[in-house]
Amino acid sequence: MKKEKDIRVNKNFVSIREYILYFFVLSAFNGFHMWIYQILYRGGIIQENPQLSINLLMIFVMVTAAVVVGIIGFVRDRLMINPMRKLSDAARKIAKGDFSIRVMPRRKGSKKDFFDVMIDDFNIMAEELESIETLQNDFIANVSHEIKTPLSIIQAYSTALQSSDITEDKRMEYTQTILEASQKLTMLVTNILKLNKLENQEILNNAKPFDLSEQLRRCSLMFADQMEEKNICFEEDLNEVSVCYDENLPEIVWNNLISNAIKFSKPGDSVAISLKTYNDSMKNMVMVSITDTGCGMDKTVQKRIFDKFYQGDSSHSGEGNGLGLALVKKTIDLLGGTITVESTPEKGTAFHVCLKTN
Repeated sequence: MKKEKDIRVNKNFVSIREYILYFFVLSAFNGFHMWIYQILYRGGIIQENPQLSINLLMIFVMVTAAVVVGIIGFVRDRLMINPMRKLSDAARKIAKGDFSIRVMPRRKGSKKDFFDVMIDDFNIMAEELESIETLQNDFIANVSHEIKTPLSIIQAYSTALQSSDITEDKRMEYTQTILEASQKLTMLVTNILKLNKLENQEILNNAKPFDLSEQLRRCSLMFADQMEEKNICFEEDLNEVSVCYDENLPEIVWNNLISNAIKFSKPGDSVAISLKTYNDSMKNMVMVSITDTGCGMDKTVQKRIFDKFYQGDSSHSGEGNGLGLALVKKTIDLLGGTITVESTPEKGTAFHVCLKTN
């Protein structure tokens, strides 16, 4: 198999300039020996003592060999051993958990040989590992915080229920609070497991054709009671479209987006869902838009809404755990689609999901 050339490599391991330098060094050394030989020859010393010529030749060969070996050793040490030693030291530190280590480039400018490219790749790897470690630490901290809150509620109200002098109304109130806290805890664990499966691509790809418009109607119907409770006006404009995916994956997207649209809407606001088809570069595409007239988001919040555990609106933080949109983004990536958001504070938000039909 033919190896592909790395386009980043635009310099030879040993440059032509270095070759010329070594050539002139050896030529000068050779010229020095010839000059000594000519002086001895003109003085008649070599004619009187032929053995001297042989000895001089041996000395010349030995000295030249020593110079060549020295130059080769210098080149090897300068161009190979030192960079490899630096990479080895850095790799050892990373293996011990120090992901902040970086290897300084050997040369400045755009000219790079394979060692320069290797150093660049090593530094990129170190940055990625450091980023992953930071995300992992943040994830553990956030999960711990999210789990601690409902557990504290459950513990506190369970203790209160053990009292013998509480009224029946209070007992029902405490029981309901414990139930809500346990439901939130269950939802958190469920979302974490889903997200873990999506990130590790452990979701089985049971793709088969299904009616996307019918799926959107079913998902909307699941939230009918919540919309009625907040007096939300619901509108839908759905073209009949068939797509071919694992039916469970898009459902994760619609459920989270509809739930968010309701959560961030005020009583009397409206939520709309539309499903349209279009062509993009000879591909049949669908676009699902879920729009609300709720509180909206500023640009700063929009940049981070797909981050795990990020909740831009603190007034609704008790209603979720900041994993919903992270699940949405990961699911759409797995489906090979895209998601964009348009939002204006106090005017509403629109999410647009684009997918191929097959």
